[in-house]
Amino acid sequence: MFAAYVTVTIVAAVFTGSAAVTYLIGHDYPKAQLDMKRLPRSWGPVLGMLLAAGSLGLLAGFAVPLLGALAAAGLVLYFVGAFVAHLRVGSRQLVGPAVFFVVSVAALALNLSYHGPW
Repeated sequence: MFAAYVTVTIVAAVFTGSAAVTYLIGHDYPKAQLDMKRLPRSWGPVLGMLLAAGSLGLLAGFAVPLLGALAAAGLVLYFVGAFVAHLRVGSRQLVGPAVFFVVSVAALALNLSYHGPW
């Protein structure tokens, strides 16, 4: 159980951390995604910071399990919002948000099952 918890948490942190970097450096892909979803480009750095905070929170969860659970829950909510944003504009490109969502849910579930809910 411990190996699964550590592995999935690290994978989730790497996924969300790399997405955060693309938002924060101003890469073209996040800008295109914001345009496609009809969101202001000024939201890019904010979304990048949310992803970065989630990624760092997952890693901090190894020392403070409650922080890791809260970070994973925040990422789950973030990616629910990503699904809503895609569906709002009629986009059917849901594989990306689905992968991130599933990894975040797995990190949350494994954190809670390994450490307990409180």
